[in-house]
Amino acid sequence: MTTADSSARVADAPSDNWVYRTLPRALWPYAQLARWDRPIGWQLLMWPCLWSSALAANALAGQGRLHFGLFLFQLLLFFIGSVAMRGAGCTYNDLVDHEIDMAVARTRSRPLPSGRVSRLQAKLFILAQMLAGLAVLLCFNFFSVVLAIASLVVVAIYPFAKRFTDWPQFFLGLAFSWGGLMGWAGLTGGLSMPALLTYAAAVVWTIGYDTIYAHQDKEDDALIGVRSTARLFAADTKIWLIGFYGSMMLLLLAAFIGAGVGLPAYLGLLAAAVLLAYQIVVLDIDNPGQCLALFKMNTPVGILLFAGLLIGIPFA
Repeated sequence: MTTADSSARVADAPSDNWVYRTLPRALWPYAQLARWDRPIGWQLLMWPCLWSSALAANALAGQGRLHFGLFLFQLLLFFIGSVAMRGAGCTYNDLVDHEIDMAVARTRSRPLPSGRVSRLQAKLFILAQMLAGLAVLLCFNFFSVVLAIASLVVVAIYPFAKRFTDWPQFFLGLAFSWGGLMGWAGLTGGLSMPALLTYAAAVVWTIGYDTIYAHQDKEDDALIGVRSTARLFAADTKIWLIGFYGSMMLLLLAAFIGAGVGLPAYLGLLAAAVLLAYQIVVLDIDNPGQCLALFKMNTPVGILLFAGLLIGIPFA
């Protein structure tokens, strides 16, 4: 890798990502703004959507009312929408945190603080991603469209939360977990208790995994006054994680019972619980590399839960 190539990368993203192998160099800063070189973000945004959709599919199939083609189409929409909206959200967050990112070692190489993208260019890029997200949203029913628009209030507040509360991860959870409502609404045209329980489960899950993630930056955050649950919980982080992850499992169990899912879904829930328990047991909050690795382990958690729900759909 040349010096010029190195200067165009970001410090906390893998250098062998497809972005650097495939995209023209001029597009690298925009891919970095959208975090295309770090897919874990859109994956974590997508999983609650897919859980909720598959949960609704289980309930509808049990009643003989599942439109399987619509279900598959909705899964595709959630994939595209998650990539687009996560990218827009990250770009917006970088605009809000421009000065903070310049003061944090892990983030000062990002496109805005490094000067590789102007604020105007970032704003135009947000608009393009929002239009892509809107195109996806308009494929859903009217209730889902209204529901999605309501989420924008929380999305707008989140980047500022670290300035006025020790619980910015809670606001991230409210925004990132909205798919727990959307998946159910997309197939049923409304909301019911299993969807609300799934949403609540995704919120506490987000607080848990993002607390682990935030431990990477706690020293820089303390110096510049950025607040987080990682700083708030400190040495008691494992105790709090037991509460968050345990609550997630109980809420999903109640959602599964309410939707009438089959055995495979419960097996997926059990397997996910094992992975979450492993995160708590081995966590070293003073090891940034391990914190990042454990944070990324939440995509397998999402896969296990979705796979269990998908396999358990009664098609007969």
